[in-house]
Amino acid sequence: MTIDVGPSTADAPWPVALLSSKIRGWIERLGTAWVEGEITQWGASAGNVYGKLKDVDEDATISFTIWSSVKAKLPADLKQGDRVIALVKPNYWVKGGTLTMQVFEMRHVGLGDLLERLERLRQKLKAEGLFDSKKPLPFLPGCVGLVTGKDSDAEKDVLRNAQLRWPAVEFRVVHAAVQGDRAVGEVISAIRTLDADPEVEVIIVARGGGDFQNLLVFSDEALVRAAAACETPLVSAIGHEADRPLLDEVADLRASTPTDAAKRVVPDVAEELARVRQAGATMRLRVTQRVTHEIERIETLRSRPVLANRTWIIDSRSEDLGRYVTRSRDLVERILERSHTSVSELTAQLRALSPQRTLDRGYAIAQLPNGAALRTVADAPAGTALTLTVADGTLPAVVGKAG
Repeated sequence: MTIDVGPSTADAPWPVALLSSKIRGWIERLGTAWVEGEITQWGASAGNVYGKLKDVDEDATISFTIWSSVKAKLPADLKQGDRVIALVKPNYWVKGGTLTMQVFEMRHVGLGDLLERLERLRQKLKAEGLFDSKKPLPFLPGCVGLVTGKDSDAEKDVLRNAQLRWPAVEFRVVHAAVQGDRAVGEVISAIRTLDADPEVEVIIVARGGGDFQNLLVFSDEALVRAAAACETPLVSAIGHEADRPLLDEVADLRASTPTDAAKRVVPDVAEELARVRQAGATMRLRVTQRVTHEIERIETLRSRPVLANRTWIIDSRSEDLGRYVTRSRDLVERILERSHTSVSELTAQLRALSPQRTLDRGYAIAQLPNGAALRTVADAPAGTALTLTVADGTLPAVVGKAG
């Protein structure tokens, strides 16, 4: 029973017991409430269970207690990492000054509800374009960042398989919780740490599988957004097949297992050396074939007459030139001969038509004083001086009077 006292002041402070009893009274008036969260701690002692329940979206945690009489009525498969709903009543322990929730009922959240929420978040992030951009992985990373649980099988698988494939590869390993209330914050911090390291060329986030609820950590919105904001190529290797956390969607590459991640991020030195040898053999064969082909072409060119006998073209052209000269000479001679004949014929014709031939036959040409030929009698009256041209010269004459 709480004694009603006046307000607390510096002159009249309350005793601790009084404050504690008031706190207990206020809390007990809250009554019972149904809450939803993730079990991040689960420990049994003397038949009772003591644990913690974390909010699925915010950074808020409460402690809870399940008495043995209640535990017997709850599902036997409850464990750390499960998503549950619980009927709780707050209980303030005055002596210890602690607040805990007494659990009266607890059961798994329906799988359908979880899947529906996950799908809504998936569609929201997809609409924002977080799943679209995929960065290419480096062919031969010199340094690989690894986010995984400490001393986990996933860590051993990645390191062993990567170093078997390429012994020179280096790793920057950042350990983080991969389930429980610390998992989201630690994985985000690890991703950002490795992303800020200039030597890290690719980041692997690895976990060795788990049930659906344990994998919900890797569908946390804050973690998915941190992975999407990572500038270094990121590989999701959660080690599962049936369920795909949202980290798989936003990662630049999804590997089915940590071992698969190591094989896809780090090339096999033996395979690469075999490829180099094969490429070298192919290049040698191609070069040999090309050289052989060119040698054959050169031999073919050298076997041609123009190259086999350097004076061949001169000799052949000299013969052609001789034939052309001879033919030209013949043609010229024929043309000259025909022209000479033609000139002779024309000369004969010209001579036949020449006035001299007429004079040679006894005719004479009378020319007036002005040099014009006398054609009619009227043109030369008596006394007209004439010049007579005969076959062998000219004679002067005067036209006499008609008798």
